[in-house]
Amino acid sequence: MKPSTGSKITAETVRADFNDPVAVVHYTRAAHFLGLWKSERLLIERFFPDRTAPLLEAGCGSGRVAIGLWDLDFRQITAFDFAEELVAQAKTLAAERGAGAIRFLHADATRLGECLLIDDATPPPFGGALFMFNGLMQIPGRENRRAALRGLQARCSVGAPLLFTTHDRDHSPVERASWRLERLRWDQGKQDPRLVEFGDRYFEDEAGRTFMHLPDRTEILEDLAATGWRGEFDTMRRELTRESAAVRDFSDECRFWVARKG
Repeated sequence: MKPSTGSKITAETVRADFNDPVAVVHYTRAAHFLGLWKSERLLIERFFPDRTAPLLEAGCGSGRVAIGLWDLDFRQITAFDFAEELVAQAKTLAAERGAGAIRFLHADATRLGECLLIDDATPPPFGGALFMFNGLMQIPGRENRRAALRGLQARCSVGAPLLFTTHDRDHSPVERASWRLERLRWDQGKQDPRLVEFGDRYFEDEAGRTFMHLPDRTEILEDLAATGWRGEFDTMRRELTRESAAVRDFSDECRFWVARKG
């Protein structure tokens, strides 16, 4: 159900949107037919060289990235999402692809301290973490996004890499002009009343309803520093490689980030 005009977007709004059949079909189709993007594979191979390292993927959706990691010979993969329907699809697809050993869980990235991510009560640290396809930015509220970053940091070993993507409000003249107009709306109190903070967007397209926070680069660097991560690398996707038409149709331009646990 679409929220009323005046109600603020919450985690429950986002969960309901991702459990909606339209979204489930969209992301499941990508998991079946799209696989890893060239840019994702390039950075995984560069920053995650140890195929024996246990990896943690947040916001795994229908399993597109987790199964891609399996295809790259990673064998200790724990992946989770807070949308139950997407997790169910991920488990089914992994079994079909011979990747049934991937551990898929239903969990909330902002509350990892309450989750058992392996069977033991005191899980060993993960050797790396991923939060792909702007998943971190689909968490409403900056403090909630920082809670997710802290939770991942607490589950990783010292020096472990974190790979994730965001949009970037400053990446083009058109984008900068659009956000100057949006700032004026906020200053005048004319923004969409459902939004939580400046940088938020909530829209509907063929993938269903989507909440997204679009940061600038400074915001992400501040969030990493505040949550125990050290920014190591970032670049726009177009600077890495030219993606296929299918990937470009599936995803707008984004910024890749690599950070390490300090």
